[in-house]
Amino acid sequence: METALTRLVGVRHPIVQTGMGWVAGPRLVTATAEAGALGILASATMTLDELRAAVREVKSRTDAPFGVNLRADAGDARERVRIIVEEGVRVASFALAPSRELIATLKDAGVVVVPSVGARRHAEKVAAWGADAVIVQGGEGGGHTGEVATTVLLPQVVDAVDIPVVAAGGFHDGRGLVAALAYGAAGVAMGTRFLLTSDSPVPDAVKARYLAAGVSDVTVTRAVDGLPHRMLRTDLVASLERSGRIRSLASAVRHAAAFRALSGTSWARLVADGRALRHGKDLSWSQVLLAANTPMLLRASMVEGRVEAGVMASGQVVGVISDLPSVGELVGRVMAEATATLSCLGDLAPTPPLP
Repeated sequence: METALTRLVGVRHPIVQTGMGWVAGPRLVTATAEAGALGILASATMTLDELRAAVREVKSRTDAPFGVNLRADAGDARERVRIIVEEGVRVASFALAPSRELIATLKDAGVVVVPSVGARRHAEKVAAWGADAVIVQGGEGGGHTGEVATTVLLPQVVDAVDIPVVAAGGFHDGRGLVAALAYGAAGVAMGTRFLLTSDSPVPDAVKARYLAAGVSDVTVTRAVDGLPHRMLRTDLVASLERSGRIRSLASAVRHAAAFRALSGTSWARLVADGRALRHGKDLSWSQVLLAANTPMLLRASMVEGRVEAGVMASGQVVGVISDLPSVGELVGRVMAEATATLSCLGDLAPTPPLP
């Protein structure tokens, strides 16, 4: 199935595996690339050396295109961009809108720039700055999310920009892909669906918890980092929501110290990142401190398997997922379903009148 997305990045199928922190490492990205979709490495939870090593590992396993996701507001964003350019990565994806300068640097090096956004005005901005495509996530999507549903947000953005638009938030099968294409998208991006595959590095016990969840078991909370964050409803989330401000901030400071030790990031860099985050989202310093909760609480579940001690970012679509296929099986299934759906729709086309 050829679309503007497949032509732009050189993949066979208009499907993107999103850059999920602690999840989208070389194993998952390689499997996605080999299946003909676009895999995205999550660099925000990697050191610079780990990022370079991860890129080289994927390149040693596949010749297919893949990308790297990074935070545009990170203090070392330019250093990460330099690694992407030096290592010949095909696609750079951003969790926040990158600056005009970062976009220009990447494009000058021949890297395809695909920011992720949650509002029409942000899509218009990055398109005007030269982004090659944009991923648009509706409120159904997991992790940090907005309030506008994909079915409302997607057509707004498609009508507003002249670059390929990739739809995210609520997709898991071929019917969803066809629906996104009907709205004018060039493909779909999926996170939770790729997390729940046999190629995902997430511990089996955590995957089982996801599979047991229903649609109503997913909530949006600000208790973790001060921003709307869609995740599974757990005892820990309930506890964080009950915690007072002082207790929450004390916990955030502890997690910031733990993440600094794990990532090798200096306190000066953490403060610089905090300032960038505060400016970009107009947050209070209390909210910035709370943001330090996220990496370590995600790591507790996604890496260590401690469901009771971590948070589990999730899209609403988790409630309709019931199996753990390989990535190859998943992509093949999605494309087969899309083909069958398009065939059924073709049967509904009006016949021309007889002469």
